Amino acid sequence: MQTKRLGSSPIAVSKICMGTMTFGAQADEAMSHRILDRSLEAGINFFDTAENYPVPPKEEWAGRTEEILGRWMKTKRRDEVIIATKVCGPSHGWLKGSQRAGMTALDRHNIVRAVEASLKRLDTDYIDLYQTHWPDHGARYEEALRALDDLVDAGKVRILGCSNETAWGLMKSLAVSDREGLARYETIQNNFSLNNRRFEDALAQVCLKEGVSLIPYSPLGGGVLSGKYNGGKTPDGARFSGYLKLGGRQGIMAQRFVNEKTLASTERFAALAAEAGMAPVTLATAWSMQPEFVASTIVGATHEDQLDDIFAASDLVLDKDLLARIDAVSKDILYPMG
Repeated sequence: MQTKRLGSSPIAVSKICMGTMTFGAQADEAMSHRILDRSLEAGINFFDTAENYPVPPKEEWAGRTEEILGRWMKTKRRDEVIIATKVCGPSHGWLKGSQRAGMTALDRHNIVRAVEASLKRLDTDYIDLYQTHWPDHGARYEEALRALDDLVDAGKVRILGCSNETAWGLMKSLAVSDREGLARYETIQNNFSLNNRRFEDALAQVCLKEGVSLIPYSPLGGGVLSGKYNGGKTPDGARFSGYLKLGGRQGIMAQRFVNEKTLASTERFAALAAEAGMAPVTLATAWSMQPEFVASTIVGATHEDQLDDIFAASDLVLDKDLLARIDAVSKDILYPMG
């Protein structure tokens, strides 16, 4: 499998990153380890997790995914895998009770406590890529970046990244790092898929001009692009099946992924995939890997049977005609491009 550098760092990763968000909830430990083994055998060396996984969240589950990943790593050579994890960030309701109660800001106190806890759960002495999961626009970036820079100096973290950040926030953080001589964000992990191409606006330009790599998550649009929700279906066990019946924050989030426009576009993308002789999952994953600003696409699985269609995208280069037809679907159904 081809590799690509994360930003301007020396770390090269496979163009597919195995996400672990389902491990410990939708996938038990045995299945999680089989998925990880199959991924490594396929040439994937990059694995992403977070202190608050798995999802869907339960208070008693927080941190379980890192523990599962840590036990698997003990059966491998540490230097053959690249591990990314995240500190939650502000206003995140998934860490309660004994899991760092009162987490409200990306300050030195919370960052240091978070990285020490992640190192313990992962049972390792360093993290390759440490990311801020959500930005803290209400606080000065200097404090968080100085704390993160100290972790790099201490050898506990190799490089830094952010997630769910805006163009303003990414440029602000890069400016602070450059001015203060601090380690900078080499990566940004944001939602990017055939059904959500907002990153191609200002954020893509920031990445290209500043040498920051996108690590896209949810290339299947929350599973919608697999086609599982089309035809009015709400399949058992699917990510948004339960949420679609709810109001509030989770229901609103589900409707952003599963709605009339995304289901219509999914049908047309599936037709393009069939004409190209590939599964919809393969097309969606491959498309997310095409842009120059992308280093590695995060995929996920709840069962090893889902992996073949994902792995088929690893070294695919989509031709210009297919990309133009994809753009036409985006223009007609999702939003005006240009």
